[in-house]
Amino acid sequence: MAHAMGLRFRLHRRDLPGTPDLVFPRLRSVVFVNGCFWHGHNGCKRAFKPSTNATFWRAKIDRNRERDQNAVLALAKLGWRVFTIWECETTPTRLPDLREKLARFLLQRET
Repeated sequence: MAHAMGLRFRLHRRDLPGTPDLVFPRLRSVVFVNGCFWHGHNGCKRAFKPSTNATFWRAKIDRNRERDQNAVLALAKLGWRVFTIWECETTPTRLPDLREKLARFLLQRET
C-alpha cells in the first residue's frame, strides 16, 4: 500500500527501538503492524482472552503492550513519528479506510 503511494521504506530496522515493521527514513516516520491478540487491541473481537492458562496469557500480553508503549516513547524521543496498524484494520472491507489513514499520516507536512 505504501509502495503504491510512491513511498519507499525499509523493513524491520533493528537499530530503532521496537524494530518497527516499516521505516520511512526520509519522513522520519515508522509503522508498526500489530496482531490484535498478541498486542491486546482494546475492544477488538480478535483480542480474546484465552480461558486456559489465563494468568500466563494476561501477563504475556501485558508485557507486549508495555514493550510497545516503551518503543513508541523512545522513538518519539528520537524524533520519529509513529503509526500503528492493527490486524483487524487489514481486512478487505477496511482497506480503503486504512489507506486513507496511512496516507494522511505519511503525507502530512508539519508546519
